[in-house]
Amino acid sequence: MYKDILVHIPTERPMRPAIEGSISLASYLNAHLDAVAVGYVATSAAYVMEGGAAVAAVFELERERAVERAEAALAVFRSEAANAGISYACHALGAIPADAAVSLGEMARLHDLNIVLQPDPTQGAFDNDVPGEILFQAGGPVLFLPYTFRGAFKANRIGICWDGSRLAARAVRDAATFLARAAEIVIITINEADAVSGEASASSLAKHLGRRGLPTRTVSLSAARADIQPTILSLAADESLDLLVMGGYGHSRLQERVLGGVTRAMLEAMTVPTLMSH
Repeated sequence: MYKDILVHIPTERPMRPAIEGSISLASYLNAHLDAVAVGYVATSAAYVMEGGAAVAAVFELERERAVERAEAALAVFRSEAANAGISYACHALGAIPADAAVSLGEMARLHDLNIVLQPDPTQGAFDNDVPGEILFQAGGPVLFLPYTFRGAFKANRIGICWDGSRLAARAVRDAATFLARAAEIVIITINEADAVSGEASASSLAKHLGRRGLPTRTVSLSAARADIQPTILSLAADESLDLLVMGGYGHSRLQERVLGGVTRAMLEAMTVPTLMSH
């Protein structure tokens, strides 16, 4: 059960999808919603000045301005959350990106569900890096909302992207709250004969979910590796799916977060809210 949810409210990108989606979901689940916004400190001016005291003074001024930007974003959230009558709290941070990533990761680990906005590759902002950081650091489910998302979040029709892997299984478990309330669940497999062993097949998953009283059916498709993500999104549109559930693949390399190919492609082009677990 998701009773304690964290949402990241962007300060450098449109915030409406994150606000509308998170508040409607918290209201539906009767959950507490923590909203965090980060104003990013610009330190370049400080480094060209002489003297430690001068650097510290400029940095503190930049941090105060960053917090003000975060508070401005949260003011919009606070108004909407109060009108919805949900339990909520706001957290404004002012920090350089590296420190912000650490703080956000620590916060994410103490929530049942984390909500972030889909990155926008056309915009150069640290707000675009936050979703991936939270996915890698949270240790739990992360709900990505498309930047085209509007209105109330719903998950009546859910698609599970199943490849029999540990990450896919983790995502299914992490999505239990949504699955239990779904009107229909579509298990989606791509090239199953090549990728999934018999013990972790889609039919085995269907039996497992059936024992929990969940309505499922399976759609098996074939696609070249480069076409897996568009194939999934095309099916999601055909099936009018409200939510996709999938493993979030990737690894850390020299402090760099490297997403897997299908995961990266999904984040770049998603058209439907997607719950990922890493």
